[in-house]
Amino acid sequence: MGTPPMLFSESPEDPFALGHGASAVLDDHGTVVGWSAEAQELLGYPPKEVIGRTWQGFLIGARDLPVAQAAVEDAMSKGGWFGILPILHRDGRRVEMGFRARAVTRDGDSQEWLLVGAPAAEVIAWQRDRALLDGLYHRSPIGLVVHDPERRVLRINRAIAKASGVPADLPVGHPAREFLVDEDAGPAEERVRHVLETGEPLIFVEQSARTRHDPRRERFVSVSAFRMEDPSGRILGVAETIEDVTERHRAQRRLTLLNEASARIGTSLDVTQTARELAEVAVQGLADYCSVDLLEPVTLGDEPSPGVVEPLVRVALQPPERRVPFQEGEMVLLLPESSQARCLTERRPILEPSLALRPEWYAMDRRRIEMASGLGVHSLIVVPLMARGLVLGIVSLWRARHSEPFEDGDAAVAQEFASRAAVCIDNARRFTQQQSAALTLQRSLLPSAASDLPAVEVACRYLPASGEPGIGGDWFDVIPLSGARVALVVGDVVGHGIHAAASMGRLRAAVRTLASLDLEPDEVVARLDDLVSLLAAEREANADGDRSTDEGVLGATCLYAVYDPVSRNCSMARAGHPAPVLSTPDGQVTVLDLPSGPPLGLGGLPFETYEIEVPEGSLLTLYTDGLLQARNGDIDAAVERLCDCLSHPAEPLDRTCHSVVGAMLPTNHLPTDDVALLVARTQVLPPENVASWQLPLEATAAGRARELTSAKLDEWELTELAFTTELVASELVTNTYRYAAGPVTLRLIRTQSLICEVSDTSHTSPHLRRALSTDEGGRGLFLVAQLTERWGTRYTHADKCRRRMKTDR
Repeated sequence: MGTPPMLFSESPEDPFALGHGASAVLDDHGTVVGWSAEAQELLGYPPKEVIGRTWQGFLIGARDLPVAQAAVEDAMSKGGWFGILPILHRDGRRVEMGFRARAVTRDGDSQEWLLVGAPAAEVIAWQRDRALLDGLYHRSPIGLVVHDPERRVLRINRAIAKASGVPADLPVGHPAREFLVDEDAGPAEERVRHVLETGEPLIFVEQSARTRHDPRRERFVSVSAFRMEDPSGRILGVAETIEDVTERHRAQRRLTLLNEASARIGTSLDVTQTARELAEVAVQGLADYCSVDLLEPVTLGDEPSPGVVEPLVRVALQPPERRVPFQEGEMVLLLPESSQARCLTERRPILEPSLALRPEWYAMDRRRIEMASGLGVHSLIVVPLMARGLVLGIVSLWRARHSEPFEDGDAAVAQEFASRAAVCIDNARRFTQQQSAALTLQRSLLPSAASDLPAVEVACRYLPASGEPGIGGDWFDVIPLSGARVALVVGDVVGHGIHAAASMGRLRAAVRTLASLDLEPDEVVARLDDLVSLLAAEREANADGDRSTDEGVLGATCLYAVYDPVSRNCSMARAGHPAPVLSTPDGQVTVLDLPSGPPLGLGGLPFETYEIEVPEGSLLTLYTDGLLQARNGDIDAAVERLCDCLSHPAEPLDRTCHSVVGAMLPTNHLPTDDVALLVARTQVLPPENVASWQLPLEATAAGRARELTSAKLDEWELTELAFTTELVASELVTNTYRYAAGPVTLRLIRTQSLICEVSDTSHTSPHLRRALSTDEGGRGLFLVAQLTERWGTRYTHADKCRRRMKTDR
């Protein structure tokens, strides 16, 4: 009898395969007309005991008859049946059998039933394997690809077809490279080749798998592969299981991006640098292009006004691209209906999956839109930069050409790292604001280099510290004194920041006040020491519960020098400050060994004045310790380099300062501590510009002073000043005659101004007083004060210059 080809399998694993399963033939009355040897072996009945009998009589027990009858009815209605029935063995035991039944029509109208059976356990196992194969190819969410030994695709399952959009039968007979983009096809083919040649399985290897059918759609898959072999060891091909892990990969990438953002954004307290770090992180894992636009006040360190969203300045663009509508440093113009303007106004992220629907997406004019269209930009996210409730600017992220459009998850990530970046930008802005205010304060307290001084020619440099400490308390000053002298001052307040700058200003003001008293250098430094001690005590008294005073004055160092261009004498004292360097015209450079003294603020310790005669044209260099510590902290080597730079005293002072800064400070970097540098070239007044006379202390001294003064002014061709100067000299000498003792010295000094000095040996200090109308005297100093630019008293070791006057030539 014949067998329909669709009913039975020739596979040896199939329990219903011909030659493997037990078979029987029944006529349309249920009588057995055919019985195979396999049936006899399985059930124990020889053909002679079975043929001619109805199946109900001996094959089915009474209790199983209803089930069997239902199966017959089902088979008759459908023309076939499959199922499991209990059959009676010849020895009387029940045997679970799996059956397939099919109606077969013979010549004429006769109908027979072909039954093929096997033990139920084998049938169930085979059906389970068939169901597994069917599930792998039709219902499994994990992709399956089978390759032949030539690496051509034999079969793919529905999961692959659905994910790729490629029909299941299309890849059959073709290599995988014909369906993957070139960048991804190479690794895929190499993976199959490796497994095919080595037999080593691959487990969970992740790679990109974009298809030519939709190259812009990002796909990442996890692939496991093994080589297929038959029982004889013949290689049949390679099977791959492929799981779509795109979402997991994106989640990992987003997490990595956030971690990188935390580590790489905010490495400096510079607004522009922070914005560039934000843009660099964004283009490495989220976008093809990124720009950061900040409100103009933010770029200057100022706080933006609430509700004001323009103007914007482009501070960062990555990667650099000339076709982007606005470049770094340009003002950004926006249409009110643009995504960027809406983001600023609504203070929320704006996601534009398709910019083709929004032609006004960015630029104000058609030319800029045409420029941007060449980038192939198709998707946009705009995120506001907000900190402390204030909008600082916006971040614009674009994807272009083959990149997949942005989705909600990308917008969430962009908002997260933009929020972190906004805090860093705001911190940098606030630091810039504080540093700018402190630098402004410090520079306003520092003098400009004095010019047209008769005593010295001066050049100076001040370099604020770099990095977070910011500015410090270093300062310098050049103070004109009486008698054409000049005071040179360099100091350094302990600490950094605005507190140190403010304290420096207080000390500088104190030094100027003390200098105006014409005190000796050691006395000036001693009084500064008292002042620093008072300031430290004041800080401690105000420090209870107020941490803002922790950076107050704790101490300072200072060097105070006075140079006299008439005597060429330089007297100086220092308080814990680096010693000055003297460079004589012959090229000899000496670090002056004056007593160091304790730093200011220790209190109770003495200071000493050091005096030296300085040749004309010498360089006197004063500096703070930041100059010596700028490179590697080797003070001795730094002093040697400084002396080398100062070994050419005839060079212009600006060039000398430039050489010192270049040699002592790191190249292209600001120092880590403030640096103050003051270089002064000494000058000497010609003898013909100084006239000095010693007068007897008698009543005729005032008249003699008028005669000498008039004659000298005629010689100096200053006759127009004769009357005023005679009167001043006469009053000063008369005052000395009345109230002082010892010889009287009259001295005239001609510089840019005319200076008149009268010295005596008294230790009393003259002062102005209001004379009554009936008083015969008491008006001399008043006349001096009215006729001169300024007047005062200076004490020396031997005497005092009781009066001095200064008037324009």
